[in-house]
Amino acid sequence: MKKSLLAPALFVCLSLQSLAADLPKPIASGMKNPESVCLGSDGRTYVTEIGEFGKDGDGNVLVIVDGQPKPFATGLDDPKGIVAFQSSLYVTDKTRVVKVDAQGKVTTFTAANQFPTMPQFLNDIAVEPESGTLFVSDSGDLKGAGGVVFRIDVKTGKADVVVDTKSLPELNAPNGLLLDGTAHLLLVDFGSGTLYRITLADKSVKKIDEGYDGGDGLTWDKKGRLYITSWKTGKVFTIPRSGQKAVLLTDKFEQAADSCLDSTGRFLLVPDMKAGTLTALPISTAE
Repeated sequence: MKKSLLAPALFVCLSLQSLAADLPKPIASGMKNPESVCLGSDGRTYVTEIGEFGKDGDGNVLVIVDGQPKPFATGLDDPKGIVAFQSSLYVTDKTRVVKVDAQGKVTTFTAANQFPTMPQFLNDIAVEPESGTLFVSDSGDLKGAGGVVFRIDVKTGKADVVVDTKSLPELNAPNGLLLDGTAHLLLVDFGSGTLYRITLADKSVKKIDEGYDGGDGLTWDKKGRLYITSWKTGKVFTIPRSGQKAVLLTDKFEQAADSCLDSTGRFLLVPDMKAGTLTALPISTAE
């Protein structure tokens, strides 16, 4: 596993330094509210497409083929976060987590009644690549109430609470999740813009940075740099090295949603929900 970028340093406030790069031409377009992206075990790029918010059955998992988004798994409600583990994809879909097999068949992996509290707005999802343990954020009512981070046993599909507003009263609308080694989990709060680091053994939480209003996606690159997207502001930041200030890579997205690293390690894949696009943002500028 990668060495942690975050421990033990605390980050300072966001820097005014900015590369503010213009966006390249999207690698795919014409999607309706694309939210999250991941690389499957087959090396292909998969994107969740929410469709119309609140309308059940019109959500999809798309696969990008020769620059074109093609339906791979259909009939979802409001699919958001997506990760790959082994030959399957796991997707948060409103109040449940679904499993999508290599043929695109959808089955419910964790139903709403398998969570210790009824989910309201399941959002991001992260996977521990060795064990397959899943972590899922519930953004609650998006107004500061009901936010939870769950952990799901990949063998049973049952969930338990990692943090919630009882254990972390300042939790507002938890969103982006990312493993930091095997012992820690990063969380960016959509509502407060705060970046947290959770110790999984005792579920203790440390605030490590702030200023990411509308924080959505968290991604490591191969050099241990952290990338943070903001849905509200259309910005993408990077924290290059431990103790350094965050750098603004671009502010040109309309709604920068979740993100992942491409197969070459040279681009950050970012869905723009409002624009309906998927863009490969060069990250060599973060050197």
